[in-house]
Amino acid sequence: MTMFRRFGLLAPLAALSLAGCGINSVPTAEEQVNAKWGDLQADYQRRADLIPNLVATVKGYAQQEKSVLTEVTQARASATSVKLNAGDLSDPAKVQAFQNAQNQLTGSLGRLLVSVEAYPDLKSNQNFLALQDQLEGTENRIEVARRDYNESVRQYNTLVRTFPTAIGAKVFYGAKPKVPFEAAAAAQNAPTVTFGNAS
Repeated sequence: MTMFRRFGLLAPLAALSLAGCGINSVPTAEEQVNAKWGDLQADYQRRADLIPNLVATVKGYAQQEKSVLTEVTQARASATSVKLNAGDLSDPAKVQAFQNAQNQLTGSLGRLLVSVEAYPDLKSNQNFLALQDQLEGTENRIEVARRDYNESVRQYNTLVRTFPTAIGAKVFYGAKPKVPFEAAAAAQNAPTVTFGNAS
């Protein structure tokens, strides 16, 4: 057999073995994770962009709620200052810091919306209602984006941890598992409901 004929027989075998090692599937899955991460970041940015308008609208009605407004503003600043890019998605500490900042902002927004209950005029204000609806819609989009991101992380992590794609993932790409979003620790506790004294 000539060398060219041997090469002609070995080339398809080599291509099949490389395909089985994740040469194409690993980067495809990683790009899917990165795309879902971009979607999630866009939704977090949308929420951050709505907050100044919401705070300004509430501020006009609720002068005595300055501490809650300050807390929301500070939480927004903290949440937008913690940056996490696609290259950091394999670092549990960086992902946790990002999640903590977002959870703090979510809690502050919840306290702001509870304090609004004391202002019936504000609750009927069209600007406030529109902002509240947009914020609620954005929170729903964030929830969906987290779920989509976690599903793409699950698929990617399965590829880089299972045979035979784990070989190609490690050898060719040095792939590391990505970190999924997890629920905040407080989410495990049932909310406490208290009712004021009835007169």
